[in-house]
Amino acid sequence: MALTFTIREDGFACLLAGREIVCSTGETPAFTIARGNPDVRMVRGNFAIDDAPTDCTALPFAHIEGDSLLLSSATDAAPLLRLSVSGDSLDVAVLDPAFDRVWVDLTAQPGEHVWGGGEQMSYLDLSGRRFPIWTSEPGVGRDKSTQLTRLMDEQGMAGGDYWWTNYPQPTFLSSSLYACHLGSSAYSVLDFTHAARHRIEVWEGAFSLEFFAARTMPALVGALSSRFGRQPALPDWAIGGAIVGLKEGEASFARLDAIVDAGAAVSGLWCEDWIGIRQTSFGRRLFWDWSWNEARYPNLPARIAALAARGIRFLGYVNPYLANDGAQYREALAGGHLALRQDSDEPYLVDFGEFDCGVVDFTNPASLDWFAERVIGREMLDFGLSGWMADFGEYLPVDLRLHDGSDPMLLHNRWPVLWAEANARAIASRGLTGEAVFFMRAGFSGVQAHCPLLWAGDQSVDFTRHDGINTVLTAALSAGLVGNAYSHSDVGGYTSLHGNVRTVDLLKRWCELGAFSPVMRSHEGNRPDDNLQIDSDADLLAHFAAMSRLHLALAPYVRHLSDEAVATGLPVQRPLFLHYFEQALFGVQDQYLYGADMLVAPVVEADATARSVILPGDRPWRHLWSGEDFAPGTHVIEAPYGQPPVFYQPGTAFAPLFASLAKP
Repeated sequence: MALTFTIREDGFACLLAGREIVCSTGETPAFTIARGNPDVRMVRGNFAIDDAPTDCTALPFAHIEGDSLLLSSATDAAPLLRLSVSGDSLDVAVLDPAFDRVWVDLTAQPGEHVWGGGEQMSYLDLSGRRFPIWTSEPGVGRDKSTQLTRLMDEQGMAGGDYWWTNYPQPTFLSSSLYACHLGSSAYSVLDFTHAARHRIEVWEGAFSLEFFAARTMPALVGALSSRFGRQPALPDWAIGGAIVGLKEGEASFARLDAIVDAGAAVSGLWCEDWIGIRQTSFGRRLFWDWSWNEARYPNLPARIAALAARGIRFLGYVNPYLANDGAQYREALAGGHLALRQDSDEPYLVDFGEFDCGVVDFTNPASLDWFAERVIGREMLDFGLSGWMADFGEYLPVDLRLHDGSDPMLLHNRWPVLWAEANARAIASRGLTGEAVFFMRAGFSGVQAHCPLLWAGDQSVDFTRHDGINTVLTAALSAGLVGNAYSHSDVGGYTSLHGNVRTVDLLKRWCELGAFSPVMRSHEGNRPDDNLQIDSDADLLAHFAAMSRLHLALAPYVRHLSDEAVATGLPVQRPLFLHYFEQALFGVQDQYLYGADMLVAPVVEADATARSVILPGDRPWRHLWSGEDFAPGTHVIEAPYGQPPVFYQPGTAFAPLFASLAKP
């Protein structure tokens, strides 16, 4: 497969395996350039980005020069942009460096649908909407019609909108069975609001557009996975039972014992407060100095050893910033490992909400190595941690000075990739790749090669459309299409603000979703004392225990899916259209295929005792709990607690395993 140019009487076209990808005419030129005038503001990881471009110049005229196509604004004007083909990539270069904005219009087909965009929370089908590509805090509420979003917008632009995401990626897949990836880390926009074109806006004057074509959607997803890098298989301990998140210091161990005594299948204890806490108005935060806090966890090495003897791993927390009142900050400062201010040689400090932190400068190879070895290697892996949340990565300001002289506007999106690389390098240095597991919320193109597991970020503790439990499904499905095999979420959600707290209904439904995710991990949230926990009462604990045992029982099937992901690049959680390529399924995002043989329709609406389920294809599906076979089509399925709508193919080799799950 290769791209080709063809000159036409009124312009030119670019073809991919005979398919028209670009069509440029005098009336509708496909390329426009301009000079940017950006305004970028950040408040605690929330960004407001505007531009007032000038000298917008359409380029309708083209002529061939060697292997390239030169575009100009008039037949007698100097060329302003060069197009070159390199295999399946279209290389774009503006010839006048004063121009740093490019708009590219790709041909859209009638009725075409598109997906991708990295990890999107609100919409799986991107058609009809515009998606800026910029890693940031995802926002709280993310819906301008809600009071919660409005309240958060009053507190530093923190409400967000439907496109805000920790992990954007300028890659989309088309129902025409091709994909396009923008090879630039600059701020960009994927704009699918026009029926006749897909517009890509790029804040950089040189970049590539890489194209992929396939005969089937699984083959296309597999090609993208090969392009960006595949994760190793998840270890047995991570997929067999629940990882229990507790952050109550020494008291966490007694609580864990009670949870195990209640019959829970526990594979890990996750104590993000292993490094100490910092109380803020937002809630119970952590002390950002990445070493054992002995006062909060006395004799932790012996505790970790005792847990290991019981088959339970210990997990912690880390992020790429250092609190300026911590010992590691002073060490990093002395070693020259911190990003600097533009106007002085002082370290650049970022406000994370009532405390300030330095930014470890990963553009300095010595600093990345220092963090990987000194912090993650010695303080975490050598200490006995088997995994951790590798948090943040979205906060790189655009007005600091980096070691390698890079423009922060171009490094901002790539920062999560460098952060993932630091974590993966530390694990590899100990020979623990595929055994130790870290999970990230932040990402960008290329994070797939380093990060073994995503988590969906900080959902609100509710059922809201744009920030609640249902966004977890959209996140997993969208990220899976661009090469991320494994995703999971905080069981119970995380963000509790302005009186928004967990209900029994929410916590039970999230436990069920966790059971049918590759990794099941609970979280106490940002305000643990205000919210229900999995061990708040006997009923909740019994439900969590039952779902954790279900997760353990599914481990042989998840092992199969994990091995399949390594071999084929297909994600564990899949949109229905991946295997049933029907237009009616293109927008379905509230249920998913768990591999090819199981279908899961979690309950993601409050106080629901049943839900509508689409069973695709032309073969019957067997209800997991009753054993009854249902014909393909749409059905309303009863969903009592502990029995979310789940179906499987009776002919699968895993049918005996699935049938056993319904037995007491």
